[in-house]
Amino acid sequence: MSPRRNLNLAFAGLGTVGQGVWRHLSERSAELQARMGIAFTLYKAAVRDPSKTRDPSIPAERLTTNAMALAEDPEVDVLCELMGGTEEALAVTRTALERGKTVVTANKALLCHHGEELFRLARDKGAHIYFEASVAGGIPIIKALREGLVVNRFPLIYGILNGTCNYILTRMEREGQPFEAIVGDARRLGYVEADEALDLDGLDAAHKTAIVAYLAHGKWIPLEEMPVEGIRGVRLEDIQWAQSLGYKIKLLAVILRDFEGGSVFSSVQPMLVPRERMLANVDGVFNAISVTGDVVGESIYIGRGAGQDATASAVISDIVDAGTALANEILPEEPAQQTELRTSTPEQVIRSFYMRMSVRDQPGVLAEVATVLTRQNISIESVLQRPNGDRGAAHLVLTTHMSSEAAMTRAVAELEGLEALLDRPFLLRIADFAQHLG
Repeated sequence: MSPRRNLNLAFAGLGTVGQGVWRHLSERSAELQARMGIAFTLYKAAVRDPSKTRDPSIPAERLTTNAMALAEDPEVDVLCELMGGTEEALAVTRTALERGKTVVTANKALLCHHGEELFRLARDKGAHIYFEASVAGGIPIIKALREGLVVNRFPLIYGILNGTCNYILTRMEREGQPFEAIVGDARRLGYVEADEALDLDGLDAAHKTAIVAYLAHGKWIPLEEMPVEGIRGVRLEDIQWAQSLGYKIKLLAVILRDFEGGSVFSSVQPMLVPRERMLANVDGVFNAISVTGDVVGESIYIGRGAGQDATASAVISDIVDAGTALANEILPEEPAQQTELRTSTPEQVIRSFYMRMSVRDQPGVLAEVATVLTRQNISIESVLQRPNGDRGAAHLVLTTHMSSEAAMTRAVAELEGLEALLDRPFLLRIADFAQHLG
């Protein structure tokens, strides 16, 4: 590979983020080219509708409707894949990598489902993928893991990776409004994806979690091996009771690593976070990630997780890194593949729990519940009992000491058989940071 004197940048997709990238690259081309040590040209962009008004305005001769043609074009050095989805994006990305092009992508779903294949292809073809914008928008977490914290091993990474869910939970807490009312506002404001499951059921955060786990530990964790829950089951009462117990509820991604046992665990679930923790006070549409390294200790990264400028900033960071690498014939190394690293079993995941149950308001119910938990070696830490609005019924809210996910699953199955129980127990995990892999 000979060093470049000028880079041709092409865009597969030029939506909100792509237009932001094009505008900032145009406005700051001189300083960015000086930093990269190489000139660049905004070569072409593939769009669905060339006649659409865009900001900035782009000459018609630079637009095409054929993204694959850009992936195949020998004049293109760096392809920015910003089209979204996975089917066409996968085909275009494959083609670009097969031709040795550098790819910059913000497509978390693409990397989560096809990252292992794409990174293998990039290695085989001497190409590279940059993907800072795929996780947490403007927070440079990927650069931190790949470069700034390279000497560290990471026993614990956790964070808020979906701004929509954080916005909904924040407003429920502040305004005392139920989930249904707040999510309606979020839809009207355009915060919720067209496919609502991506946000509300935790899938968007799970895609990002898989990418972070790969960077930190060199293993792609399939979504089917990752417990993923969204926030649809969280009631206003849960938020209020969590407050009374000293917690706030956040949708958290968690990645735990057992270095001695050779296993890793990741999950996306609503969790109770102690109010004194910094992440408990990251509200609204903001994202935050806590990384614990065995050398540096804990470091925390907070910023906007989405939006045109935040994501464009991350894409441009990757473009600058790509230009620098190509100008100097350098390709960054990817994490070493940990082929023997196992996914932890539920028996190995040790946590504390919050449990809400609707029960008959009669003597002996708490004793029955405690007996079931005791059979699974689960110890109760605190108990709240509140009326649930129905005569003869009550809400029973428990928190537990540390136990395994497997033990709690068995306990819930047994509790469902109690005559006094009026509906299925609702579980939340407690992010007390004593959680570990046993």
